[in-house]
Amino acid sequence: MIGRLQEPDVVPSGLSAQKMTDTRTQTPRAVPQPGSPEQQACNVCSDHMITVSWSEKAGWAAPELKPLTNISLSPAASVLHYATECFEGLKLYRGQDQKLRLFRPLLNCQRMLRSATRISLPAIEPVELLALIERLCAVDGPRWLPKDNTNGLLYVRPTLIGTEGGMGLKRPREALLYIIIVSYPNHNPIAQPTVDLTTQDKKFSLFASHDQAVRAWPGGSGYAKIGANYGPALHVQEEATRRGHDQVLWLFGPDSQVTEAGGANFFAVVRNLSGEIELITAPLDDKTILAGITRQSVLELADAYLTEGSEHELAPVTVAVRTLTMGEMILAYEQGRLLETFVVGTAYYITPVTEIDFRGRKIAPLQSKYARTLRNWIGGIQFGVEKHEWASTIKE
Repeated sequence: MIGRLQEPDVVPSGLSAQKMTDTRTQTPRAVPQPGSPEQQACNVCSDHMITVSWSEKAGWAAPELKPLTNISLSPAASVLHYATECFEGLKLYRGQDQKLRLFRPLLNCQRMLRSATRISLPAIEPVELLALIERLCAVDGPRWLPKDNTNGLLYVRPTLIGTEGGMGLKRPREALLYIIIVSYPNHNPIAQPTVDLTTQDKKFSLFASHDQAVRAWPGGSGYAKIGANYGPALHVQEEATRRGHDQVLWLFGPDSQVTEAGGANFFAVVRNLSGEIELITAPLDDKTILAGITRQSVLELADAYLTEGSEHELAPVTVAVRTLTMGEMILAYEQGRLLETFVVGTAYYITPVTEIDFRGRKIAPLQSKYARTLRNWIGGIQFGVEKHEWASTIKE
């Protein structure tokens, strides 16, 4: 019921976190204050980075933990001309118990392997990548996310690029893996013991893409976290911004199938014609959408705690991983059966959608009870309120 993409076979490539060298900075960078303009800009990196070079002949070199520095590339580097690049995004959380945590980080590392395979870059063993991420978090986390900054977070960005210089479209024979950490604001309220289901949501609106704009298609690369999926979407995002909306709701096909919202997964809570409440999100089968970590977590939590037989104040739902069209959603809204919509992702967390603009028609769900409940559950795990196997503690 809860669809997942099949993991590619991992061929041992020689990447080893145990071989890492460690050189510390002598000139620590200034740490932005929480809520400051510097933090809001999301462009201030922490003191250190990890780099690992790769070549077809030599394989993976020893990883280097070193002071943050710029990267030198040939102007003919493959990544600059043919977009041979993939990346990941995950957050490091400072919990209410003052501990540092990552949320399901191995899933991010497994997804990066899928992305690298899709874009013809060298394989990365997920467990080795995770060990590198954990090491960088252990080095920079304590100063950039001090213990008195409970409910603060940092953004961790592993990136893999093709670095071989020269013209000609081919699989890169040289590559570079690097990991950086960025100071990042926490726009979402912290997890609380109880959820207030009565307060009004902050406005968050979506602009439905038009017929001429397609983000991804079956058989393409929409499921991979590669830069080539994001740059081409900016012109539609700019149109959405001009119209006063926050993100684009990407549609596909003549029947306007709902896929993703910006860089986030989309969910709808609909009472179907049989009276059952469905929690609906798009399937992964045709590989047009990203297999989001938050998406998977929402599906698993809902399946465990919000379905028939679960003890909860909310009405039970049926988890439905299936195609949802705009026609079905509009009809449900007109008949009072569209209960709520929300987006989920590392950057957007779980955000209720207050309005959807589809060809000038406004869809405005009135509640967000399920979104708020799920947000509180996941936030509780991330910030240490709830003990759970999904939270990975970083040793300081």
